[in-house]
Amino acid sequence: MVKPYEQRFPWHLDWNLLRTFMVVVEQRGISRAAYLLGLKQPTISAALKRLEERTGHELIIRKPNEFKVTRAGNLLYQECAQIFGAVSQIPSLLETGAEELRGHIAITTTSHVISDHYDAVLHDFATEHPKVTFSMTVAESEEVVNRVQQNRASLGICLLHKTPENLRAQVLYREYFGLFCGKRHPLFERENISLSEIEGETSVSFQTETEDGPLHPVSLLRARAKLAPSWRGVSSNLHELRRMIVAGVGIGALPLHVAHRDVEAGRLRQLPPYDGLPMVNIYLLTNPQRKQSSAETAFLAACDAMMAESDLEERTYY
Repeated sequence: MVKPYEQRFPWHLDWNLLRTFMVVVEQRGISRAAYLLGLKQPTISAALKRLEERTGHELIIRKPNEFKVTRAGNLLYQECAQIFGAVSQIPSLLETGAEELRGHIAITTTSHVISDHYDAVLHDFATEHPKVTFSMTVAESEEVVNRVQQNRASLGICLLHKTPENLRAQVLYREYFGLFCGKRHPLFERENISLSEIEGETSVSFQTETEDGPLHPVSLLRARAKLAPSWRGVSSNLHELRRMIVAGVGIGALPLHVAHRDVEAGRLRQLPPYDGLPMVNIYLLTNPQRKQSSAETAFLAACDAMMAESDLEERTYY
């Protein structure tokens, strides 16, 4: 039986408090949340206190030099994210009655999505439906998964260690990784380089090159080459990792097709090994529970058609 308090709760709650609380959690602090929302810190603190009084639970532990979301706070945050995702869909859902396809497609993607097949779908769809708008947010793979799970993105493109529950994951394309050094690196001008010559060299790494990370196969390549066990530079962003390699900070792994242009331009050089290179899947991630707008449905249908018409081998980049 529903308690009277539970019946009254949604009618008495100021829904703006939920939005404020969500931002505080995501910004990991009241001051950063205040800056993002354009409000004063006492206003944010007062809003958080009112929400805790309304829910009857401590949501965030606030002490000097400590910020911790409680178990109740984490549960509430997940619900707030779902509500925010549902509300953000409303403008696109209301466009369904227009004669010409309209709406907005929010894509959250990792930093290294480079695919001619995907670009072709994006181009053809944008050309055919000029009233549809797009937003592209770059994030780490874990955050991509979170945003799709929380219904805050139309779709996600990322690497996966395992398929998340309640989400649909399709292989958008595949790519192979190799080791590279920049023009400033001592090995760059060497005529012939053997695998043994890069043993012990300093390296730079993706943050997800861990045992339980989606780029674990790349970490095995580093181990095979016997690079120095501790990295000298790390980044979750491919462009910044490439920058460190080009600058000579260390040897690093990049997708072969991404590095190809830099190799031809003389900025990068591929290093051994040249065979048995790790292959990594890049996934298109969607939430079956999301109530898709007409624009989202049409765009995902175009992606599905592309993947059905092109063999996965064709979408494997070397």
